[in-house]
Amino acid sequence: MKKRGITDSLNYAIEGLKYTLKTQRNMRIHFFAGATVLFLGVILQLTTVEFMLLLGAVTMVIVAEMFNTALEIAVDIFTKEFHHMAKMAKDIAAGCVFVVSVYAIIIGYLVFFKKLSILNLSDAMLRIRQSPWHLTFTALVIVLTLVIVTKLVLHRGTPFRGGWPSGHSAFAFSIFTITAFLSDSVIIVSLVFIMAVLLAASRIKRGIHSPWEVIAGSAIGILVTLSIFQFLYRG
Repeated sequence: MKKRGITDSLNYAIEGLKYTLKTQRNMRIHFFAGATVLFLGVILQLTTVEFMLLLGAVTMVIVAEMFNTALEIAVDIFTKEFHHMAKMAKDIAAGCVFVVSVYAIIIGYLVFFKKLSILNLSDAMLRIRQSPWHLTFTALVIVLTLVIVTKLVLHRGTPFRGGWPSGHSAFAFSIFTITAFLSDSVIIVSLVFIMAVLLAASRIKRGIHSPWEVIAGSAIGILVTLSIFQFLYRG
């Protein structure tokens, strides 16, 4: 093999990054989100440690997505036909990207949550933890986690499509419950409820979920969100 120079190695690396950005939609999303987060970090004047945490998280997501793309290409070179092990290799690589992305979201939330807190006093932090946006984020994360874990335990459907319970219904009725707590407008609450019902009905109509799967998802969304806001919200 021809010995590579430093310039050649850099060119190959840039070509790899360019190819990933050009062909992979998720890479473009990660890149744009990462650039936006880092820009906000500069605007909000994060400390060196906070900015390093954000930069590290963004870098890990981009690197994981590039490795995922490289592995998919390598697998496709060896087999063009469907093979269970080839699919599993791609799923594991995609799972790595998912884990790193969740880590990055948590890092971003913790860094910006701390920055947006005006005071560090215990009572001020308590008010922030009881604030609607914080409880909304917590409720949606718990609903999503509960839906995925339930599907994995019961082996019903895939984490984000089909199976018991319906994740779309859980999210829709979680948002409806949040709206019911935060809005004094009956019209707005009614409209959000109708939208949640229509979304749940569409899952049944398209044959993705059964009525019981939709009912279970709706119940999870309502009960989890209701519990969080009932015990923590002080509006």
